[in-house]
Amino acid sequence: MKNIIKLALVGFLLFKSDLAYSSIQQTVLDENQWHYAIDPYGSTASVNENLINEGQVWVKFNRIPRLDKQKNSWIEVIYTPDKPSLNAMKKINLTYKCDIPLIIKLSQKHYGKHGDKSYAHYQIKLPASKDWSTQEVALQNFSRPDWTPKDSKDYGIVLEEVNAIYFTPSLTDEKGGEATLQVSNVNLIQ
Repeated sequence: MKNIIKLALVGFLLFKSDLAYSSIQQTVLDENQWHYAIDPYGSTASVNENLINEGQVWVKFNRIPRLDKQKNSWIEVIYTPDKPSLNAMKKINLTYKCDIPLIIKLSQKHYGKHGDKSYAHYQIKLPASKDWSTQEVALQNFSRPDWTPKDSKDYGIVLEEVNAIYFTPSLTDEKGGEATLQVSNVNLIQ
């Protein structure tokens, strides 16, 4: 009887893992969905011929320090998934390498150039990793940054309004610096 129960439990766990796997949307790194952006004030980005080579993103950033109150520097790799894949998203599974901690931001129109222009998007910080690291983060653990202006109304995460996912090495406004970011896989989990 114990063996029957064990077999039933193993079968159930395998079935459950198949269901869990089927809710993950595997993302092939399509060059049409990936690009990088830097400020117009002097930050730079270097790639090996293309942003995506051999199925992986590779970019080396050099971010300058903030120039003044109106002229802030920035660097980011931007992934623009298909809209339907965002609507039921609950988690992001990312395989990456980054010299320094990596920030994932959900670019939402409420906080961007068509919203309040605060750019205080919901985000989460992942640890630095010199080797390939796979991290799974739940959207419920994302939060707005400490520097969010008080007059920026918090709409929460509205998936229908998220138009891209940004990957940003956590170089500071004050110091800037250099960082290399690599991404080999992104999964959006429902």
